[in-house]
Amino acid sequence: MTNFIPIFPLAIVVYPGERLNLHIFEPRYKQLIAECHAGTKPFGIPSVIRNRVAELGTLVRVDEVVKQYENGEMDIRVSGIRVFRILETIALVPDKLYSGAIVSYPEDDPQGNGMLRQKVIGGLKELHRLMQISKEFPRREDELNSYDLAHLAGLSLEEEYELLGLHLELQRLEYLRRHLKKVLPMAAGLENLREKVKLNGHFRNLTGFDFSKD
Repeated sequence: MTNFIPIFPLAIVVYPGERLNLHIFEPRYKQLIAECHAGTKPFGIPSVIRNRVAELGTLVRVDEVVKQYENGEMDIRVSGIRVFRILETIALVPDKLYSGAIVSYPEDDPQGNGMLRQKVIGGLKELHRLMQISKEFPRREDELNSYDLAHLAGLSLEEEYELLGLHLELQRLEYLRRHLKKVLPMAAGLENLREKVKLNGHFRNLTGFDFSKD
């Protein structure tokens, strides 16, 4: 199945089920969010990797406009729905300020493995202990999946994107297990990793990708 969606390319990776706070300040995205919120329509956040819009992203919905400023800027909350793959990019949608894309939706197998999930959770707890930070899981441990855990593992942007491209839950959990096995021996001294794991929750002020400069 293919579909047209408006897109908001950002240099982040959003996962299905993730809740994200964004501060919207660019005119094109103020228009996009206003229209999607009014029409209860989703939009896509494709990842920008190395200053290029990647082919994968996540469809999101606007859950709430938390604050509307006098100049039209907004604080919003969105949540991830499903992964998409861009088939064709429309740099400027007719009569709109924003861009769009024709996308397809890869099939996903959500079946995981309880023992493997517990190994990942145990590794994350040890990672956070070594880095002397406190992070709460978004749900009960027996309800967690790889998407819930990925942003807590200190992955780089490129690694988060690699995980987005895995469409089997077992593969995603194994990816996280291997990552943790690699970083745990050096975690205590990684200040950069510590800051990445701590980052979430606030309204992120991110600039969208400008296709006119591509």
